[in-house]
Amino acid sequence: MRGDRGSATVWSLGLTAVLLAVFTAVLLMDQAVVARHRAGAAADLAALAAADHALDGEAAACRLAVRVASAQGATVLGCTLSGEVADVVAGVGDARVRSRAGPPGPAGPAPLAR
Repeated sequence: MRGDRGSATVWSLGLTAVLLAVFTAVLLMDQAVVARHRAGAAADLAALAAADHALDGEAAACRLAVRVASAQGATVLGCTLSGEVADVVAGVGDARVRSRAGPPGPAGPAPLAR
């Protein structure tokens, strides 16, 4: 009898364990990316809604931002209004995204840096 009898089983089990670990890591990373995208979309929509209702006052605009974010499965972690510009922070799980919305400045968008 040789000393390597049954080693294929050990190698197969080791390879299976490594593949399971890699697969689990990829799934966890995928969940984080999806949460980040959901939080970003919710923050963008909530900021747009709040900026659209800026003339109704900060309380009313932020209430609308909370409703819009909740409809997207996110929570509003912060909402402020400065004139007609809304600044909203939304979160999904551990992912947090900040979004601003409002009319462009008097000179239009800022020029690109060179």
